Amino acid sequence: MDCTTGTGRGALIVVVGPSGAGKDTLMDAARRHFAGRADIHFVRRVITRPAEAGGEDHAAVSREEFDRLVAADTFAVWWGAHGLKYGVPRTTCEELARGHVAVVNGSRSALRAFGRIFTRVKVISITATPEVLAERLAARGRESREEILNRLARAPQEIDCDLDVLTIDNSGRLEDTVNAFVTALEEAAAERV
Repeated sequence: MDCTTGTGRGALIVVVGPSGAGKDTLMDAARRHFAGRADIHFVRRVITRPAEAGGEDHAAVSREEFDRLVAADTFAVWWGAHGLKYGVPRTTCEELARGHVAVVNGSRSALRAFGRIFTRVKVISITATPEVLAERLAARGRESREEILNRLARAPQEIDCDLDVLTIDNSGRLEDTVNAFVTALEEAAAERV
């Protein structure tokens, strides 16, 4: 199925932001908020990261299996980052064809690909101050102090695409950020009708 030719009014929401910004936390809260609503779908990505590594609920595959899935044209979009590969299942196109909103944890580096593949795309960029990011990354325990400092030293990648972008700062109270995120998803659902 080609996502660009669908007649459905569905919309893809791509959530991006640096590690530690709180994307997974916000998406989990929104998933609970919209539980039971069939018109808002949260995409389960395929990642070359073990399931027990923590973070989002994902389909864990080996690099070899991921490459087989790419060759079989299983993904609508896929990309590599930080030594891992990430794939968005092509079944996401079916959700959009039904007129649903699909929400996916994406990557700024893949936004142009999302824009080429999907007809209606909105980007929600989650940000946080460097101090907050450092604290959250350290609390995860996945990276050494040096790795965290190197990650934070990299200049934030600007969002360079022609897509609609909403920025939400997640440096403050989580409840406020969750409310802003849920509101953005509700507005996207209302726009598609």
